[in-house]
Amino acid sequence: MIKLAIDAMGGDYAPKEQVEGAMLAIKANPDVVLTLYGDEAEIRKYLTNEERITIVQSEGTIDMGEKDPIRAIRSNRNSSMALALSSVRSGDNDGVVSSGATQALIAGSHILIGRLKAMKRTAIAPLIPTVDGGSYILLDAGGNLTITAEYMLMQATFAAIYAKEVQGIKKPKVGLINIGTEPGKGRDLDKEVFELFSKTDYFDFIGNVEPKEVLDPGCDVLISDGFTANIVMKCIEGTAKGLGKILKQEITKGIFGKIGSLILKGRLGKFKSRLSAEDIGGAMIYGLRGVVVKAQGSSKAYGFSRGIHQAATIVRNDVLNKVQQTLKQ
Repeated sequence: MIKLAIDAMGGDYAPKEQVEGAMLAIKANPDVVLTLYGDEAEIRKYLTNEERITIVQSEGTIDMGEKDPIRAIRSNRNSSMALALSSVRSGDNDGVVSSGATQALIAGSHILIGRLKAMKRTAIAPLIPTVDGGSYILLDAGGNLTITAEYMLMQATFAAIYAKEVQGIKKPKVGLINIGTEPGKGRDLDKEVFELFSKTDYFDFIGNVEPKEVLDPGCDVLISDGFTANIVMKCIEGTAKGLGKILKQEITKGIFGKIGSLILKGRLGKFKSRLSAEDIGGAMIYGLRGVVVKAQGSSKAYGFSRGIHQAATIVRNDVLNKVQQTLKQ
């Protein structure tokens, strides 16, 4: 059985959505058992099915707006997030899913789980849907606001291994987010990354990809520094929501529009779900000695359940061992 730790108190709507998401995930993943870390009294208000779910009492939470994440983790070792992370290091669980504060989760993962020796920087890597119904790996979506080209090469290599071993892509293609497609475009960092990636044999580097192509980038991995990639991710989410609202407003104008909207209701739902952050589920934090998935802070039950499913899939496919073997080679 796959054993996952759940930070039940992290997130904008915790613990309600986390608990309900856990119950959804149990139904969808028969080989998974979950341990919920948090305030037991609060958790039990929403826990209506305890099949393969246990609770471990925690003391306190890490605030979503925490300014000093390292201090917060070190001074709150009995918080739900810290206990969940510690359970992976001790071997009690195979992975962690949390909607809690991103920087606190990254700091806690470094302190309580540890980084792979071959990886000098971790990275947050969500799956982004594409126009053809597929998806690609976006990184780094907020882990490192500043970084070097060499560290980005490590991250891209990790992502390429993930794409190959989990997604079944024989020769993953990697693109670099930039302001133009021509070589020599962008900041000094972008130019250095372009040159370095052009020389590697670890993956197929396709060159620069402009932001206007982020829903159809022509690659399996799209990379930049944490500041840029995080903006790209949030622009995709915001644009999807905005377009959905505009489309709904235009379709429902007039009596014939309202009739048409009823006919197209199912299609509109599919349009919304294809770009929904809820369907993405979460983002794996690359480079750790354990599986950690960061779910959206605003995750509702379904979205959180998708994050749990993602973590289970990573464990099920033995991704970390495959990455370590490849990096050793």
